[in-house]
Amino acid sequence: MTASVTPVPHVIGCDVGKAEIVAFDSRTGRTAALPNRPDALEGFIGSLPRTCLVVCEATGGYEAELLLAAAAAAIPVHRADARRVKAFIRSLGRIAKTDAIDAKGLARYGQERHAVLPRWQPRAAALDDLQTLVRLRARLVRHRAALTNQIKAPGGAIAKNRLHALVQAATDQIASIETDIAGLVECQPAIARAVAIIRDIPGCGPVTAATVAALMPELGSITGRQAASLAGLAPHPHQSGQRDGYRRTRGGRPELKRALFMAAMAARNHNPSLAEVYKRLVANGKKPIVAITALMRKLITIINARIRDANAQNTVQLS
Repeated sequence: MTASVTPVPHVIGCDVGKAEIVAFDSRTGRTAALPNRPDALEGFIGSLPRTCLVVCEATGGYEAELLLAAAAAAIPVHRADARRVKAFIRSLGRIAKTDAIDAKGLARYGQERHAVLPRWQPRAAALDDLQTLVRLRARLVRHRAALTNQIKAPGGAIAKNRLHALVQAATDQIASIETDIAGLVECQPAIARAVAIIRDIPGCGPVTAATVAALMPELGSITGRQAASLAGLAPHPHQSGQRDGYRRTRGGRPELKRALFMAAMAARNHNPSLAEVYKRLVANGKKPIVAITALMRKLITIINARIRDANAQNTVQLS
């Protein structure tokens, strides 16, 4: 009996830099470098067959023009997680690192995993703006906390006044960003509806609601398990032989996990149903941090279900 084999697709691996993109064509075996500019990318993408798959890494936004050019030309493109691609290239026994090697590794990655790689889809500009503001606020909050801790540390009296000024400046910027976030949410009906649904859950304030809505736009269109996995809240087994180790959560979206952690802490005190879950887990011997993680997972699944139900009801009303 002959086993069925999935055809290996034509893949273009693109190593993206600030000024230049190095592309490797799996079909011809050729490597080319082109400027990371819209005009150059438009010509390059336009020369590709519509049946190929473009694979690039997330590089802090420098891949945006490539993604948009591929989407405009209706060519499927996957934005890969840099850590996964790095591990994949190392698994091939390659230690050396150049842009050409990385481009070839991305093409090989696309060839072997094309069937399970999600294709990138362009998003509304408002959602990108909201994500930018939410992430900027999170960085400023962490920066302010670091400055505050430095003020409390012994010594360094000569810098105290400057540190206080920096803390106040960060506080002012955070407040200004929160105003911008509220205004942006108010102008986008779909985002505003999701934020309102999230805020209706005890423990979820305006910051948590905006953060979750911004950083997980998939909510309402995926399953509860998928939502927990994307948020990095799915427990992974750690078993070998007779040993069954403690399950841990890994990965996910860091800013989203931080927001859900704060929401779970608040829900433990102000959400009766989740507070009962927390007490039961602790009474059964679970560590407090494990119980809080369970609340985080419950929160994201509840949010996903409520947005899904609201979207379904809205669809029925429109039809």
